[in-house]
Amino acid sequence: MASTSKRSKYFDNAKFILIVLVVFGHLISPLKEQDGILFTLYTVIFLFHMPAFILISGYFAKGYKKKGYIIKSIKKILLPYFIFQFIYSIYYFLNGQEEKLNFDFLHPHWSLWFLLSLFFWNLLLYLFARLKWLGFVISIVLGIAIGFVDQAGSFLSLSRTFVFFPYFLMGFLLNGEQLKKIIRARYSLPVGIVIIIGTCVFFGFSFPQDAVPWLLGDTSYANMGGEELADGLTRGLQYGLTLIVVFGFLALIPSNQFKVTQIGERTLYVYLLHGFIIKSLQVVLPNESIISFSGNYLLLLVLSLMICIILGSYLIKKYTQPLVELKV
Repeated sequence: MASTSKRSKYFDNAKFILIVLVVFGHLISPLKEQDGILFTLYTVIFLFHMPAFILISGYFAKGYKKKGYIIKSIKKILLPYFIFQFIYSIYYFLNGQEEKLNFDFLHPHWSLWFLLSLFFWNLLLYLFARLKWLGFVISIVLGIAIGFVDQAGSFLSLSRTFVFFPYFLMGFLLNGEQLKKIIRARYSLPVGIVIIIGTCVFFGFSFPQDAVPWLLGDTSYANMGGEELADGLTRGLQYGLTLIVVFGFLALIPSNQFKVTQIGERTLYVYLLHGFIIKSLQVVLPNESIISFSGNYLLLLVLSLMICIILGSYLIKKYTQPLVELKV
């Protein structure tokens, strides 16, 4: 990670693994209630995969003061959000998931919340970056406090924007040397392995079935069955556990060049397009057939890898770039 190229390979490897986890997590979502192992994998994945993605996004947002940064953010983040929100609205209507054709740009479809929140996180930097680590503490307080606001939910992705902003801000505040010391220390690799395995074992035995909404961060405490002060403490503990697992994960990532490393540069394509494949499978296949896949862990993983490799290919980028990056 000492050089720019090595740092790029490291983060591209991390992003590739994370996008595979995103696809795998969405693929097993309808199966998790039928299989204890899939439920454990789902909860562990959703504990850290988006926070890790968001932290990396914040790490690369250090040029927010550059001229034209906001315009660039609008072009690369906000406009693709509107385009895919429009496309998903039509898609959901055509496949029967929505009875009426409705173009609602204030409530993001499915995974599109990330684009909307990412745009807001970049805006929030102008206020929080100057506060540095005090700003990080304030972001934690806001992430906890937003849970007491019943109206903050999927509308403009407000709940997720504030719940996940601390990870984005931490990524922004960390410099290369600080990150290297954390994830490339002498004992980082074995500690990272212990953290990941320990989390899987702990969640396998103790994670409550009804606590999944806590991992999603898209609703208030009241909508999750409570609104006590203890709920704020629970989210605070969740922040701590998530950051431990995120850095445990990052400690496992190699800096070498692999054939799949370049897909890490195209994760946005996989992220925006994989929903069409997964949602189509859920519509086409009967419930009995979907449930029959629950025990085929290797098949589910291979299918997730195939989706990522195909959607992250140069060919897909070539023909979808006008939609994803507004480039011809």
